[in-house]
Amino acid sequence: MSDQAILLDTKRTDDGIVTVYLAPNPAKPRGGVVVLDQWLISSLDATLEHIANGESPAGIILASSSSRVFVAGADLAEIESLNDEQATEYLKAGLAAFHRLITCNCPTVAAINGATLGGGLELALHCDALVATVVPSDAKPWRIGLPEAGLGLCPGWGGTQTLVSRIDPGTAISAAATGNTFKSTEVPDGLIDSWVPSGELHAAAAAWIKGHPDAAADRMHTSTPRSINSHNSSEVQTALDSVRADVPSSESADAVFLATEAGITSGWGAGVSLEQEKLIELRHTPTARERLEAFFARA
Repeated sequence: MSDQAILLDTKRTDDGIVTVYLAPNPAKPRGGVVVLDQWLISSLDATLEHIANGESPAGIILASSSSRVFVAGADLAEIESLNDEQATEYLKAGLAAFHRLITCNCPTVAAINGATLGGGLELALHCDALVATVVPSDAKPWRIGLPEAGLGLCPGWGGTQTLVSRIDPGTAISAAATGNTFKSTEVPDGLIDSWVPSGELHAAAAAWIKGHPDAAADRMHTSTPRSINSHNSSEVQTALDSVRADVPSSESADAVFLATEAGITSGWGAGVSLEQEKLIELRHTPTARERLEAFFARA
């Protein structure tokens, strides 16, 4: 995707845990904010491939080089410049890079230090665990969630399939269908595996890895992240029926509902494929055009 892709900075400790530092595109620094553009996707893919081809790690930690965010989401301006074929390839490339986290034979942890939105949360949800920093009482909470529906869009990297497996399914489906995100002080139970002060984030991520040496077994067996499966599909279906009755219909909400239903009936691949198909369609709707134009005007 990007001929400027590089190997991201990594650090390997004596006990074999490798930390990958997600970074802003050097050509588009954005004030140090990390976003999922083509450059970062390509660089993450190359970095995870490099790790896989080397000495097997005891665990992988995804961390952010930004002091402000983990990952603020996808680069909407870049996506806006792509035609449908190019945007489809962008979505597929992102999913392929994320998939490397599923196939690595070691525990993986997202070390979350700030805002984690859209594709940033979907990336984190491909990890076995999420460890996050507690916000001091005198600081502004950061936000976490899937805001795409607020722009007339829908998730495209498995958010409808993974969030329901971490928190109450009804809460997850409703949030994805409306685009409502959560304050870090009001995160639903189950989304974050461990909360720690900011100075302890990396140590806590490493401790989780050491305490869960077999965390990779299930996803290695299924080739999927923690998502809709035969054990939770009935609960997710019940929640979907309830949310459909309560959340006003919209093109974005309907896309979330259909992708969730595809995951229930046909599994991970079908759910994500429908997400991506609907996302490409939705970006041309009058609602999305109006909201995206307003978003870019504010940026």
